[in-house]
Amino acid sequence: MKIDIHTHIMPEHIPNWFQKFGYGEFIRLEHHKPCCARMIKGDKVFREIEQNCWDPATRMKEMDMTEVGKQVLSTIPVLFNYFAKPEHALETSRFFNDHIAQCCDHHPDRFIGIGTVPMQDVDTAIKEMERCVTELRMPGLEIGSNINNKNLSDTSFHPFWEAAEQLGCSIFVHPWEMMGENDMTRYWLPWLVGMPAETSRAICSMIFGGVFEKYPKLKVAFAHGGGSFPLTIGRIEHGYNVRPDLCAIDNAVNPRNYIGRFWIDALVHDPKALDFVADVMGHDKICMGSDYPFPLGEHHPGKLIESMGYPQDVKEKLLYRNALDWLGLPA
Repeated sequence: MKIDIHTHIMPEHIPNWFQKFGYGEFIRLEHHKPCCARMIKGDKVFREIEQNCWDPATRMKEMDMTEVGKQVLSTIPVLFNYFAKPEHALETSRFFNDHIAQCCDHHPDRFIGIGTVPMQDVDTAIKEMERCVTELRMPGLEIGSNINNKNLSDTSFHPFWEAAEQLGCSIFVHPWEMMGENDMTRYWLPWLVGMPAETSRAICSMIFGGVFEKYPKLKVAFAHGGGSFPLTIGRIEHGYNVRPDLCAIDNAVNPRNYIGRFWIDALVHDPKALDFVADVMGHDKICMGSDYPFPLGEHHPGKLIESMGYPQDVKEKLLYRNALDWLGLPA
């Protein structure tokens, strides 16, 4: 069994919300040739994608080729639409959530869905989260690492965390709108350098902001191996110790104490890195995640884990048991 907690999907056909709402960078697809489509952002071409990005049959065929039993489906971060008016972002979120739920209903043995919500308006986000959990039977949500440049520790999000804790809603935090993204565009640096830093930003903000302290039953997983956090926890802890006047202003607990309170995926692309991250974070808190179907992901999901020579019980934890634990699903 392999469960991939980090995969993205989108509908084959998306309304032209840019035209409907008259503003913004809403995404739609232009199917210009077989098996391929252009993602149009606003009125400009954003990127080209293949049919495994929207077609469940293609996706399941590729899952079989790599022996992936189940995928956790989440939307592509560029579809969060946090820039939009809340009512418009709610419309788009519901559309994507209904699509993911339909994929899971048609193939319940292959897919687990998690939703997206308009985080720019917390009350609306909570209502859609409730619908995802109770009506669409989703075990969780995916959110961005920041919301319009607000850290996830911002007090305006506390009602969201409280609701997620009460609902038992698992949260997958994915980096997006990376720090410095517009200042280092050459060499793909926002994706190579910015994404790991952005993930660490999200983890540190939730730790230093006291989110994990205030809501201890939250079930949060972070993408891309926890970004730079596992490799810089020594520096982060040192900063907490030497400058508590700057770091400990909202939470007096040592940040290292929160290791073991959240999950990360195993998408680190390097055996030495995986060994180090597993040693720091613990074998119980790492889940297989591939970033399927995108180029920067692991093209054979789980292959790195399987190559490490870990004992069978550890390998099972990383390949699927930890994923079930994070999602609160039975084995």
